[in-house]
Amino acid sequence: MPDYQIREVTTRKELMQFVRFPDELYKDCAQYVPALHSDQVKSLTAVAPLKYCSHKLWLVFDGERVVGRISAMVNPRYNERYGKHRARFGWFDCIRDIEVARLLIGTAEAWAKEQGMDEIHGPLYYNTFGKQGMLVEGFHNVPPFNCLYNYPYYNEFMTELGYEKECDWLQYKMVANHGVPDKARRVSKLVQERYNLHFGSLSELKKDKELVRKFFRVYNDSFAETVTNFVPLTEEEIDEEAASVMPYINDKASCLLLDEHDEIVAFGISFPTISRALQKAKGRLFPFGWWYLWRALHDYEVTDLMVNGAAPEWQNKGVSSVYYEAMADKALKIGNRWAISNPQIETNSAVNIWNSYEHEPFMRRRCYLKKI
Repeated sequence: MPDYQIREVTTRKELMQFVRFPDELYKDCAQYVPALHSDQVKSLTAVAPLKYCSHKLWLVFDGERVVGRISAMVNPRYNERYGKHRARFGWFDCIRDIEVARLLIGTAEAWAKEQGMDEIHGPLYYNTFGKQGMLVEGFHNVPPFNCLYNYPYYNEFMTELGYEKECDWLQYKMVANHGVPDKARRVSKLVQERYNLHFGSLSELKKDKELVRKFFRVYNDSFAETVTNFVPLTEEEIDEEAASVMPYINDKASCLLLDEHDEIVAFGISFPTISRALQKAKGRLFPFGWWYLWRALHDYEVTDLMVNGAAPEWQNKGVSSVYYEAMADKALKIGNRWAISNPQIETNSAVNIWNSYEHEPFMRRRCYLKKI
């Protein structure tokens, strides 16, 4: 019987073992999308949320071979916002052995108790902007780059270890080049005329740092009351996320809806999928990873619908019909055949928008919760 040993990650060597472990675990899995190693190192050591979150990393070894990993985190801003004493776990991966999972999860739970927590949930990132949700359906599909992938047995382990469903997120695959129904166009026209709405330019907005910050503040307000476990971004997080994602956003596949005073009403952000490019890059930008990614970012056949939202005062006024029509028209122009939606909480009525399009279920992912 294996003699598994768990160690806290404290050295650069162990950190790189932590980052690279999934490369070995999923080497024969055609669906797995590896993150860039450099991005992972930054996420684990030097991102803005770590200014207020506490966290630990652990590895399980079988001799000298890594067989599992996990991170546990406490986000005090989340706990204050929701009146909870919760820790969260993430970066959970292990071989198909419940004892490895038990050792990883048990260690995370013990640390959470030491921090004064009485619940733990996950898989989650520090804030709402990172990868979250364990895959429970759609294992045959390749996920968008910003979504987790895992083997089906992970869910068996969570159930055996006493975890229950907290919530599910749904993703759909849509035919992108069929436009929108005539009824939707009529609604869009009525809404635009009634409220005197017009489109702005994201390409111009991202040149102005203050406008970018304003955009992310609207993002915060848009999801503050509608997204489960949502934690608004801090100003430092806004600057960090803007530097990370804004260079890849343009008006080809995204849109920005403004009111008569040029204030942000709503937005729809998407860009070409880079999942296959990341698979070819195998976690590295060099020597050829950058080339695969550059090519992918210029191929709009499949797009990932990253985020769609409206400022709180504009929600439930039909403005979604306006930006969905605009994005559908853009899809026709750029040769976009398929679109993959970002995870949306299953209880959010906004998921019903996809009923207006030819679509099929793509993935379901779950946040698990346990009292400790």
